[in-house]
Amino acid sequence: MISEFDQGPLPTCPAPFNMAQYVLAHGETTPDKIALSVLGVEDWTYSALRSAVLGTATGLLEAGAKPGDRVLMRLGNTVDFPLAYLGAIAAGLVPVPTASALTTREVAPMIATLNPALILRDAQVECPDDTRIIPLEVLRAMRDLPPAQWHMGDPERAGYIIYTSGTSGKPRAVVHAQRAIWARQMMFDGWYGLGPNDRVLHAGAFNWTYTLGTGLMDPWTVGATALIPAVGTVATDLPTLIAKHKATIFAAAPGVYRQLLNQPDIAAMPDLRHGLSAGEKLPPATSAHWEAATGTRIFEAYGMSECSTFISSSPEHPTAPTVLGRPQNGRRIALLGVEGPVPIGKEGTIAVHRSEPGLMLGYLDAPDETAQKMQGEWFLTGDQGSMDADHQITYLGRNDDIMNAGGFRVSPVEVESCLTKYDGITAVGAAEVAVKEDVTVIAAFYTAATLLDEHALRRYAEANLARYKQPRLYIHLPELPMGANGKLLRAQLRQQFEASR
Repeated sequence: MISEFDQGPLPTCPAPFNMAQYVLAHGETTPDKIALSVLGVEDWTYSALRSAVLGTATGLLEAGAKPGDRVLMRLGNTVDFPLAYLGAIAAGLVPVPTASALTTREVAPMIATLNPALILRDAQVECPDDTRIIPLEVLRAMRDLPPAQWHMGDPERAGYIIYTSGTSGKPRAVVHAQRAIWARQMMFDGWYGLGPNDRVLHAGAFNWTYTLGTGLMDPWTVGATALIPAVGTVATDLPTLIAKHKATIFAAAPGVYRQLLNQPDIAAMPDLRHGLSAGEKLPPATSAHWEAATGTRIFEAYGMSECSTFISSSPEHPTAPTVLGRPQNGRRIALLGVEGPVPIGKEGTIAVHRSEPGLMLGYLDAPDETAQKMQGEWFLTGDQGSMDADHQITYLGRNDDIMNAGGFRVSPVEVESCLTKYDGITAVGAAEVAVKEDVTVIAAFYTAATLLDEHALRRYAEANLARYKQPRLYIHLPELPMGANGKLLRAQLRQQFEASR
């Protein structure tokens, strides 16, 4: 047997198609049902949600944007984020959601690359001055405008763009087709166990793509209710909120589960069926602790910016905590070696068939880089794994040095390129290191004539890197380990650090 999963494709996405219309269509049958509750702050019915989205679409078009134009989103952790995102798509525009933690230095090259028609900006979020900026108060006023018509068209046309870190250190703009949302239905049974009567509480911020998909759009697609904690909610308060608001599914990153479990007593959650985890590998110890404390399981999913989540455990197909999961029905997944899919039980690169409806269109204006990620008919994720006879996949690490910071993939080159500009540093290497069981952080190893002021280094990083990219450790070394070809050996940095603990 070879390591390939293919149980038939998903039905073809209908045409003409609009992603936002598809997400909100089910809600038209239950207009007065609560679609979104920002806990303790505000509630949105499906009717109000639809009206605000289509009003926003009208406003963006009246502001001068035309179907196909890009719209950069520099918005904070508020309901404005999903309303603007869906409003842009409803109008046929291509929204580009970005993390609010990004600095002006990091956003400027994105603007130059994208050349957006509009920039939607909360004044609390960093962004270079630009004549294309639509202030938050103007954006909010658009909700009350007459509704636009859904912009229907080819499901293969560009729907949205998200940024991901690449090994080169330059964030890559990933272009997704409108049909990408159609592919997410494979997660409903393959990961979530999601239905219209569910109440899904997602612990992430509005402006995180994990929240946008799993916490908002997928529940809305089936007519369920999305629950989002208010800004400032701490992880240890989440069980009480889950109980109070009768959440049936809870979604978070592994770090939130660890924080939540760091308390002696956890409130009973009688309506909760299970938890969901994604963003990084869930430590088995965390999974076991959760199950012992709550009596429910956590179902984990694996994916990436180029293809969302496509391997998972689920209520229908539970797996051991040491296993990533199995490919969702409708996917075509393989573990590849040099000559194609490897035998069952052997290590290979996790790959997605190019026919996958959730696979990106490509990297923006980078056909060569897009082609480099393809091996014949397969898209290579860069992650290693092995598949057993039941198609369960065990994660075996990455074949590059990409780091994971709280669910965000971070290129060490990007961190290093920033820190090398700091006065006094002669060389620097960044690596993800373990500081205790199941906890890793980004560390910066540097050479300099003398030990540098760590507080000053931290201030420099804070001014130039998004928080999730900032090193938590700064370690002065006499020299950095280099290979025979002069290449930095980041794995050795990690191994030497962890051996010295």
